[in-house]
Amino acid sequence: MRVLVVEDNERLARLTCEGLRNAGFAADPAGDLEAADEALAAANFDALILDLGLPDGDGLKWLRDRRQSRSIPPALVLTARGALEDRVAGLDAGADDYLVKPFELAEVAARLRALLRRPGARGDVELVIGPIRFDTNRREAVAHGERLELARREADLLELLMRKAGSVVRRQTIEDALYSFDASVTPNAVEATVSRLRRKLEQADCGDMLHTVRGVGYLLEERT
Repeated sequence: MRVLVVEDNERLARLTCEGLRNAGFAADPAGDLEAADEALAAANFDALILDLGLPDGDGLKWLRDRRQSRSIPPALVLTARGALEDRVAGLDAGADDYLVKPFELAEVAARLRALLRRPGARGDVELVIGPIRFDTNRREAVAHGERLELARREADLLELLMRKAGSVVRRQTIEDALYSFDASVTPNAVEATVSRLRRKLEQADCGDMLHTVRGVGYLLEERT
């Protein structure tokens, strides 16, 4: 799950991103609205955390405009504006949730998970492809009834492949989904993650469901 954190306070943005990464999210900071637009154009995000008082404009107007002009991910407004009229205005402008500073990172992570469970946010809570079942809320997978012990990126990869089951997922798409912009990504990082996931699927007698399409990407498909 990838989150864009739009916050002009560098220290707060860094701490928020670090906390979200520790909670299992891939998180990228954007210091202003221009940077937010550039990030949204460059990668697919599952959710957005938005401060309102930004150096190049008002986050509320930006959110309203983006909701009208194009589809953007679920948005959690995180701001010091705590009056009732501010909260109402934020929700009316298109925010999916509203939280007032100061905040606890555990609550932010919980609210993000709640947003992503809503119908239409990311799709079904439980994904099922043949003998593999994946609970997107608990981040747990089972195959033939046995739990798969997956690291965070392995779980994220499995979810991505299951959501696009039957279609080839390009390597660059996987890299964009699994790693934040400032993450150190080695040339074979995606291949290594795929290899670890395939090994665990093989141990669960599901290794033949994950295919490599050379020069393109990877494909998960149900057995015929």
